[in-house]
Amino acid sequence: MTPATRQEVLGLYRKVLQIAKNWQSASGQIEETMREKDYIRSEARTLFRKNKNVTDPKLIKQCIEECEARIEIGLHYNIPYPRPIHLPPMGLAHKQGRTLRHQEKLRKISKPIYLKSHDEVS
Repeated sequence: MTPATRQEVLGLYRKVLQIAKNWQSASGQIEETMREKDYIRSEARTLFRKNKNVTDPKLIKQCIEECEARIEIGLHYNIPYPRPIHLPPMGLAHKQGRTLRHQEKLRKISKPIYLKSHDEVS
């Protein structure tokens, strides 16, 4: 990891912790706010620790993009949790290729960037 990339990653980590510190839930309830703050901190800690030994520049770039996307979506919708995607079953393949294996492959390819690591951790 280059020093510039390291600084970018550490900056993102600090940004996430700052967001958690200043987070206010949409409902305004103290219990829910505390629960969401804890979720943000634990999710960040888990994902950053999981990816601390990544050395491939492309994979590092993907992780940075995912982090930035999750930050932007969370701030925009005021929801710290990843937004699920809703795809109809067997709705991605052409009529000739409607096999389960093909559907799973298409679902994996069509998964948004902000959900790439969510399923691995959850």
